[in-house]
Amino acid sequence: MKEYLDGRQFMRPQELNLLMVFDAIMTERSITRAANRLSMTQPAVSNAVSRMRVAWKDELFVKDGRNIQPTLHAQNLWNQVRAPLTSLTEAVDPKSFDPTTAKRTFRVAATDIVVDMVWPALRATIEKEAPGVNIHAVPYTIVNTNQILEDAEVDMVVGSSSVISNTFRAEYLFSPQFICIMKHDHPLAKADLKLEEFAAADHLLVSLSGDITGFTDQVLLQHGLSRRVAVTVNHFSSVANLIKQSNLICVIPISAVANEIISGELAATKLPIELMPQQVSSLWHKRQDTDQGLIWLREHIKRIIRRHVDIETEQVMDSLCKNNPAMCAKSKH
Repeated sequence: MKEYLDGRQFMRPQELNLLMVFDAIMTERSITRAANRLSMTQPAVSNAVSRMRVAWKDELFVKDGRNIQPTLHAQNLWNQVRAPLTSLTEAVDPKSFDPTTAKRTFRVAATDIVVDMVWPALRATIEKEAPGVNIHAVPYTIVNTNQILEDAEVDMVVGSSSVISNTFRAEYLFSPQFICIMKHDHPLAKADLKLEEFAAADHLLVSLSGDITGFTDQVLLQHGLSRRVAVTVNHFSSVANLIKQSNLICVIPISAVANEIISGELAATKLPIELMPQQVSSLWHKRQDTDQGLIWLREHIKRIIRRHVDIETEQVMDSLCKNNPAMCAKSKH
């Protein structure tokens, strides 16, 4: 029987429990992941969903491949309850995150460059300090940053922070340095690459969003020039092999091809234009500002990335200067 006080309706403890399960399902978009998050069995979570449907008179969730999607009623309900639930959880369970005992899955949207750069060292840290923590990479496409953070599809994003609202937080990680790469016998594999030669070449563009223009095109336009983007790819890992087997050139962050430059598999030279690329940051929703687990993860990712970028950039530049002294001599003037 419902309890009332001064005309207001209060919730039974079991109904609050349903809301906690509902919040976990909305966050994870999966019955299985919600069960892991709550340390419950999958049948127990499924039974809770059945009770929700009866109590709230709505289907709430529909299958979408391996995941589930909320109905409009579920989305509207979550918009109303998630902030109060977060505050309530912090009020009754203020203990800090203990990595040694934590059972938690973090979802991080990142490019393949970031995954290659961070995941090995991060996994080593997890095996040593936090054996119960899982790290799942989610594709990063630039254009979906705000949406996936708002919908809690991920815990954080490692990427560009060009358009960020007051709803989100950002912490600077590094500014990528760009170079121009090509195969060794390419006619443009030289120190004094001219702007007109650069613009006239066939270009490979890494486009995470699907656009066929980038920062390079914007700068060329300022010089009254344009280029032919002959090929696009949607991830960085395919660039080196494609460049080695074609007459394409590519403007790319050093981190994406550092190993190939250091080993001498690719030729590289300075760009004949100045690029001002967007900074790479860690991004998260403000509702997780005090999430000690996410703070722990962000600190490790920041440490790994900054150390990796510093060491890698120095090694690449040393390699370039060794193989092409003229380029480095020119850069000192």
